[in-house]
Amino acid sequence: MKNKIKKYIKEVMLFTVVMIIFANIISYYKSTDLNKNVLDINYPYDKSKPILIHIWASWCPTCKFEASNIQTISKDYQVLTFIVKSGTDAEVKDYMKKNSLDFNTVNDEDGFFARKFNVGAYPTTLIYNEKQKLIFSEVGYTSTLGLKLRMWYSSI
Repeated sequence: MKNKIKKYIKEVMLFTVVMIIFANIISYYKSTDLNKNVLDINYPYDKSKPILIHIWASWCPTCKFEASNIQTISKDYQVLTFIVKSGTDAEVKDYMKKNSLDFNTVNDEDGFFARKFNVGAYPTTLIYNEKQKLIFSEVGYTSTLGLKLRMWYSSI
């Protein structure tokens, strides 16, 4: 019985490692198409600090799962999100309220900012340093710890 349990644990661990590697390969591949120019948005933010740009949608299942991570990060770091094709300003405001989200969000109702960053999949996370240079990009789910480490690194 113990050998069977050990065998299943090993299989689950191997599967998890393979899936993490696979997810990172896909994320890297999808991020190669992103606009990697210096940050150029007409929105007020503190240019002397790193900023996390998060492009997401209310209809995206992964985005819904990741929203709490962005909420947590926004308490300690500069965050600006663009919610893409998710309804009117009132609908977005209602969505944010219903989900207890209060991070800085711009309604990208027609997908203008998603196109500007050349986003092809959601969620997409971009981190720029204090010189507005892209230092990190991720397409897909990112954990709170992963985001915190990347923001900390961008601050040093």
